[in-house]
Amino acid sequence: MTLPPGGRLLDDGSIHVPAQGDAAERAAIDAHAARSVLCALRETLGRVGPDAVALEDGDKRRLTYGELVRAASALSRVLKRSLPKDAHTVAIMLPSSAAGAVAYYSVLAAGLRPAMLNFTAGAGILRGAIATCGASAVLTADRFLELAGLRPLADEIASAAPLLMLEEMRGRVGLADKIFAAAAHPLRLLPRPDPDDTAAVIFTSGSEGQPKGVVLSHRNLLANCSQVHHHLPLGVVKVFFNPLPIFHSLGLGPGLILPLSFGMKLVLHPSPLRIKEITQRIAETNANVLLTTDTFLRQYARAGAKGSLSSLQFAVCGAERVRAETRNLVRSRFGFEVVEGYGVTETSPVIAVNHPDEIRDGTVGRMVPGLEARLEPVAGLTDGWRLHVRGPNVMQGYLTAAGTLTPPPDGWHDTGDVVAFESGFLAIRGRLKRFAKLGGEMTSLVTVENVAGAVWPEFQHAAAAIPGGTKGEIIVLLTQNPKPQREDLQAELARQGLPERYLPARIYTVDEIPLLGTGKLDTVATTRLAERLHAEQAAPQSPPGACPTAAAPAPGGASASGGSSGQGSPSVH
Repeated sequence: MTLPPGGRLLDDGSIHVPAQGDAAERAAIDAHAARSVLCALRETLGRVGPDAVALEDGDKRRLTYGELVRAASALSRVLKRSLPKDAHTVAIMLPSSAAGAVAYYSVLAAGLRPAMLNFTAGAGILRGAIATCGASAVLTADRFLELAGLRPLADEIASAAPLLMLEEMRGRVGLADKIFAAAAHPLRLLPRPDPDDTAAVIFTSGSEGQPKGVVLSHRNLLANCSQVHHHLPLGVVKVFFNPLPIFHSLGLGPGLILPLSFGMKLVLHPSPLRIKEITQRIAETNANVLLTTDTFLRQYARAGAKGSLSSLQFAVCGAERVRAETRNLVRSRFGFEVVEGYGVTETSPVIAVNHPDEIRDGTVGRMVPGLEARLEPVAGLTDGWRLHVRGPNVMQGYLTAAGTLTPPPDGWHDTGDVVAFESGFLAIRGRLKRFAKLGGEMTSLVTVENVAGAVWPEFQHAAAAIPGGTKGEIIVLLTQNPKPQREDLQAELARQGLPERYLPARIYTVDEIPLLGTGKLDTVATTRLAERLHAEQAAPQSPPGACPTAAAPAPGGASASGGSSGQGSPSVH
């Protein structure tokens, strides 16, 4: 394993990687983070002027920096009048839009903490989130609920906290509120919270179980924005395009707070699923940078007309591995680079990202400046280490059901991911929970998915480990390929030099791969689906060395093929 400069072996067998970046970079990041998110917006207003365009949303509603601060200031007064005097948290259930941005900053301007609700989750999860963060109300909008078909969901969660509609609140803005809003910035009337106060409560994706409430401070979010700004060439970016939801840490931090803290024009879109609309809007707004995922970018590149994405200097992809075919597609059609990043909600979220002038395929780039790492050995693995990180962007802690805060021990967050360093570049082997243990050897499910993706790049795939077989677990591959051939996977394993244990024991064709609202793989649903399909098939296992046999189509549009199980050294995620 190759370590970054300065990495050293500790007595307990772990490896310490010192904080990245030079002293000047780290000092600049600390200085940028030593204020509040609201203060950062106000300082941008003072620097670029009140008439500079701050954002434009999917309805083509534009707000200047002056209008954004005034709108948030006026709404904050109505919000405070609408809540009990002991209120401390307001949940926000809105898409990436001008309304969502105003709502977020208005909660901060009211001296309250915003909790971001994932409206793609079920009512039970949302009620639990509201209870965990202690929200006194849910800030949303009638129009949004109607257009998104979320009225039944809103009715179900109303028992957990009252719903405050933006339309009704705007109608309650009076003359005194408008006067306050006009004077708030020049007279410095808005609150100036401590940098370590809460700037957002964000709930993890729940891809591996019940979502956790992550408390991020102003310092956490602004530090990560500054880390990313130092790491990527964003100084020349004029227009930043974000279609990702603001309930996700990537959509809120780098996607909303970063561009508005550095004076860019931010273009928001309410859903990454509106493929043709997004390609048209990128062209119309002359966007320079796109924040997205590999799955969505591939769809934009295929649907976009010639030249429609050519204004982009680069796209930043997170949440999933970037495929080589995606990079090749956008390079050939539109001439821009795709940089892959990696992060977790608990780190606000970016840990590492490639630079457009220094892309190392198969890695997520170098760690951002100011972040240090501790690598712990994992039993059964020889080329991967469990990653812990510490730095100014690491969360304040998790909220428990009782509303208490559990901070990370000594500031170290255990990512649960298995990684390696390749000449200073971070390579993700997979989440530790996404390894199967076959005959005592740890086998990466991500590797299985990567092999399938290399063989059948036009389809989506997901792997799961389920009980069965002589080794305690078997690996099942779900694929959208209607006619998967096991021989193709075997040939790719041979080409990559991977052992047979990376060959799935069963392959099932499915209509859809389970995904979360953020576009990430829903690993819980994937495992349940794999277990159900395997139980329905209940086909006898082939004896060792036997040729794989195809099974009859399974109920629900799934079909299966079976054979021996297999895997080897994890490849990069």
